[in-house]
Amino acid sequence: MSDMGNRMKQAQGASSEEAYDVAILGGGQAGLTLALQLKQARPAARIVVIEKQQFPVPEAAHKVGESTVEIAGHYFRDVLGLEEHLQAQQLRKFGLRMFFSAAGNRDIAHRVEYGQIEEAPLASYQLDRGRFENALSQLLPARDITLLDGSKVQQVELHPESELHTLRIAHGEDEQTIAARWIVDATGRSSLLKRQLGLAKKVNHHANAAWFRVGREIDINDWSNDPAWRARITDGERRLSTNHLMGPGYWLWIIPLASGSTSIGIVADAEMHPFDGFNRFERALAWLHEHEPQCAQAVEACQDEVQDFRVMRDYSYSCEQVYSVDRWCLTGEAGVSLDPLYSPGGDLIAVSNGLACDLISRGLDGEDIEDVAAIHNQFFLMFTNSWLSTYEQQYAIMGNAQVMVAKVMWDTAVYWAIPGLLYFHDKFRTFGDTPGIAMNLLRFSILSEHVQAFLRDWLAIAQPEFTDIFIKYYDFAFMAKLHIGMTADLSDDVFEGQFAANVHFIERLAGQLVRTVTQSYAESSDERVQDQLASWQADAFLNELVTLYQQEEQTNPIENGWATLGLPLREKLEAAR
Repeated sequence: MSDMGNRMKQAQGASSEEAYDVAILGGGQAGLTLALQLKQARPAARIVVIEKQQFPVPEAAHKVGESTVEIAGHYFRDVLGLEEHLQAQQLRKFGLRMFFSAAGNRDIAHRVEYGQIEEAPLASYQLDRGRFENALSQLLPARDITLLDGSKVQQVELHPESELHTLRIAHGEDEQTIAARWIVDATGRSSLLKRQLGLAKKVNHHANAAWFRVGREIDINDWSNDPAWRARITDGERRLSTNHLMGPGYWLWIIPLASGSTSIGIVADAEMHPFDGFNRFERALAWLHEHEPQCAQAVEACQDEVQDFRVMRDYSYSCEQVYSVDRWCLTGEAGVSLDPLYSPGGDLIAVSNGLACDLISRGLDGEDIEDVAAIHNQFFLMFTNSWLSTYEQQYAIMGNAQVMVAKVMWDTAVYWAIPGLLYFHDKFRTFGDTPGIAMNLLRFSILSEHVQAFLRDWLAIAQPEFTDIFIKYYDFAFMAKLHIGMTADLSDDVFEGQFAANVHFIERLAGQLVRTVTQSYAESSDERVQDQLASWQADAFLNELVTLYQQEEQTNPIENGWATLGLPLREKLEAAR
């Protein structure tokens, strides 16, 4: 019998004292990081990770989801202590960057560009997922965590009435049973436990994705020789951004990997861009020629170095339950999948792993976890449902530079002010103990729905195309303040007041958006525009936001221009005539 089989057999015959405390199904990014976090929280815990693939896994052409943002960066770097690996073996990300459609997308220098000109003070990363997961897997033995790679979970038997659940797993010809007090499903989109328990929940967001990796660096800075365009970046490299090519109903990512490859992905609204238009490589290349010809030319130049081609249909979904008093949890994409725009996958792992780690640790310590399980579950599903509204019915906006830049500025400010501040201060675990924070989150959730609807309405009357404009993250002091504010290390007695102030600021920002947009159309004679203005003016919620903004405009002003592509309102009005 193999060594793997021996380990399985030992586990099968173990007494309750010798069985595993936690069995994690899936050794991808979510499962491996949870194992490390649990071991860090409870060094004596006996943890097993069961992964169907054999390590080491391939670099580059392994898994999608290479880009991280601030919450995931903090989780990997600071919570798990992986800074050395991230700095030495991965790439520091040069922020999110967007280029909006103009004149057939044949000259990137004339497209509206949104992004950084220098490195942000708070690091995030471009991850080669294969390299990252290989490094994580190598940490497990040194930390006394059992890794059963090349093993497939055949059956999960939950026994909430007894101390141990059981798992039947196969490794080659060996098939054995192991026992564990807790089961965590981290099997990704396979969602083994969610399917078994019938917990899948559909959402009202329908989009598809196709992606591939090429074994060569693709640098969009080479797409134009315009010296002024190249000189925009003062300290950094465009290629290190998560570069987005934006168009009506779609966006394209171009992400560099430390292994030297480049990841390219098409993400599109299911109704505006049928999936069968890009669900094979040759179709995807034809799609690129139609919508993004410069990217198509770059891909054709290295077509013989294509390393893979993957697709994901209707990728967004939710779940009825992710944490249970019956000693099971779902984490990562085994529970909820949102949308790759803004790279939230690593963030959801950070949040769901943190809540799972807290619940499991309390359970292993003998606490009564019934209320904690219910609160963690309610919070996580409320949080992800609110986040999903950022994407629902919003893909059409991607074809309009002004509306989409305003949306990205709003969404980014919200991310830093609310979930970012909460996560950096470890407040997700104590959500149930802070009713003031809960009430402010509810206020924000209602606000967000109104703002996203306002953006959709605005699109219907907006000027269709702009060119030759560059708008930068930190043109606006409030963005820099919110960004660095996540790391303020506030004491508990100060935090709640700051969080309330952040929500209040976001409300004022929404009021400024509504005021700016309505003012820009005030002199229009277009009947359709006037009908939309009348509809907005009749909306009591929007009027309250504008009033709030105007009450504090003189004493506590917010820089304008973020909703008008960085132009003063007067110039924006003249450009629109």
